Amino acid sequence: MNPTYVALGPTRALVALLAAFGVAACTAEAGQDTGGVARDPLPGERRFASLTQLTFEGENAEAYFSSDGERLIFQRRYEGEYECDQIFTISVEGGDRNLVSTGLGRTTCAYFFPDDSRIVYSSTHHASEACPTPPDLRQGYVWALYDYDIYTARPDGSDVQAIFSSPGYDAEATISPDGSRIVFTSTRDGDLDIYSMNPDGSDVRQLTDEPGYDGGPFFSPDGSKIVYRARHPESEEELADYQALLADNLVRPGVLDIYVMDADGSNRVRLTDNGAANFAPFFHPSGEKVIFASNLHDPDSRNFDLFMIDLDGTGLEQVTFSEEFESFPMFTPGGRRLVFGSNRHGSHEGNTNLFIAEWIDELPE
Repeated sequence: MNPTYVALGPTRALVALLAAFGVAACTAEAGQDTGGVARDPLPGERRFASLTQLTFEGENAEAYFSSDGERLIFQRRYEGEYECDQIFTISVEGGDRNLVSTGLGRTTCAYFFPDDSRIVYSSTHHASEACPTPPDLRQGYVWALYDYDIYTARPDGSDVQAIFSSPGYDAEATISPDGSRIVFTSTRDGDLDIYSMNPDGSDVRQLTDEPGYDGGPFFSPDGSKIVYRARHPESEEELADYQALLADNLVRPGVLDIYVMDADGSNRVRLTDNGAANFAPFFHPSGEKVIFASNLHDPDSRNFDLFMIDLDGTGLEQVTFSEEFESFPMFTPGGRRLVFGSNRHGSHEGNTNLFIAEWIDELPE
């Protein structure tokens, strides 16, 4: 769950499963994009040697590379295709998309296993084949905590297997580089906390326990650390508001900060403290920096850019300079490319697309 569409309304997409397990759910979609289009990086984007736009319509976000760096898995919603977010794969060159979720319910948070033998994602299809009801925004900007469960499947969408289920929100699953652990966010114990488990769903361990929202976890390249976003209420009033919303399966993401902890949940370090919505963190391949999205220049705005920061909270660097929303960065394992979602070059309001940049790691003096 992320503010995937902060520039358009509610958040990171979420969820769907087959009525019968094991049935292939992969079909090529009609009206495919024909390939990537070169775009010029904006002034100030000195980390980008080149930039390519991969998608062109709808809401496309949270794209993550396969281990060989040749494909992306992402969530997408497009009017006339599916009513709510579904999971697709696409080549890093663009072109045909393949549906790899079931097309039922709502899906979110997809990721490749390190050997690319399977994928993991969350879906609500077990609860209903229909899209869940969006949250009532009369309480302000809130995210819905839909009844997601966590599933794995083959990369073509077949052999769907449920690996984790609880009465509530189970999502945001990603995998350690060696494939030995899955880390995810769940309300299974009454709060939004981070857990880890074996790839088959066994040996579930709670990693965070402070009241508030802990989520969006990713492992470091060596698997020793986890980066995540969090908001821990700082007053009785904020705690009461958080708990009241949580009881209605909602959370308010106006202020979030980036944290790093050891893979067992110990040694937590806060990297940001700026009163903004900082989210979607991901480790730089060196393991010494984190890239993330933030509206820190104007916390009341929907203008999110990408930033990098050292693990001690120093060395903040702005990476992108669009006046619109961009987020969900991920590096290829070797750091040659960076993928992210953005509203730049949008064909209409709310059009979020995937972009790949050739990354410059060593900047000239």
